[in-house]
Amino acid sequence: MTSIYDILRRPILTEKSSHQYAKLNQYAFEVAKNANKSMIKEAVEDIFDVKVLRVNTMIMPAKRSRRAQSRRVLVRKSAYKKAIVTLAPGDTIAIFEGVR
Repeated sequence: MTSIYDILRRPILTEKSSHQYAKLNQYAFEVAKNANKSMIKEAVEDIFDVKVLRVNTMIMPAKRSRRAQSRRVLVRKSAYKKAIVTLAPGDTIAIFEGVR
């Protein structure tokens, strides 16, 4: 049994995710592989004290790169599970907002 703090691994901060939380009230997290949508919803609501409307999950594939000299294919990042959480209007998560 995992705790709610083991379900959310880290926030994902990219250009796309910053547009999502600024305009669409959606926040992206890397989550544990065995976490389902109800576990993710419960963890976000308990940790950040917000109301979650919807949770979308996807498994992001491993990214591969080639070495220039030997042309071998190397796996540089392993696959992970990503969750996009939609919050109720008016709710925000402070770690995404930055300095105010």
